[in-house]
Amino acid sequence: MITLTHVHKSFGDNHVLRGVSLHVPKGQSMVIIGGSGTGKSVTIKSVLGLVEPDSGRIEVDGREVHEGDRDAFLARFGMLFQGGALFDSLPVWQNVAFRLLRGALKRPKEEAREIAIDKLRRVGLRAAVADLFPSELSGGMQKRVGLARAIAADPEIIFFDEPTTGLDPIMAGVINELIREIVTEMGATTMTITHDMTSVRTIADRVAMLHDGVIQWEGPISEMDGADDPYLAQFIRGRADGPIEAVR
Repeated sequence: MITLTHVHKSFGDNHVLRGVSLHVPKGQSMVIIGGSGTGKSVTIKSVLGLVEPDSGRIEVDGREVHEGDRDAFLARFGMLFQGGALFDSLPVWQNVAFRLLRGALKRPKEEAREIAIDKLRRVGLRAAVADLFPSELSGGMQKRVGLARAIAADPEIIFFDEPTTGLDPIMAGVINELIREIVTEMGATTMTITHDMTSVRTIADRVAMLHDGVIQWEGPISEMDGADDPYLAQFIRGRADGPIEAVR
């Protein structure tokens, strides 16, 4: 579904992506791991067309990301943002139905509200939550609202940006299980970036480690722990000693 071929991207003298090549099979969950500042977010933004690579090629379902109708292209995606990114001035249901109230995916208001409430129920929130504002919700509830928004339009492709950041271990586990269940039900193709190895083990079909601007290791989750790549081994075990230098 998603193919990156020798993708390079620099910001001035900061060479972030130095030849990233990655293949994400249709209907599978790809999790990208790696240290802070290694280019994980830039990779996702490049797939979405928010960042234009300096060289290389990115294809989604066989078409280059900048080809064709932009609105139709973006309509295929859902996104769960790291910080929730909910609109404080909108009630929860309008946050969830944001894309359904405008643009190419616009639905009648009552239909959009019904869809929003259905998606809220799917992530374990009562219908009464629909009319609350984000400030009235806990961090875990806000994350669930963000997840409901990501799936509101039944996208083919979903991106998860650090889905458990800021959550306690129990709520992080709940979110991980929800993501796994929903992705399986929808048959969506997903890309997740995370530092949380519990998330990796819960939601990944395949894992790619991004280091120094390239994919250092990629393979099925079942082979991750036994892989002999020293960069991967250091990262997943959280060792201070190894080829990855800790920033002090």
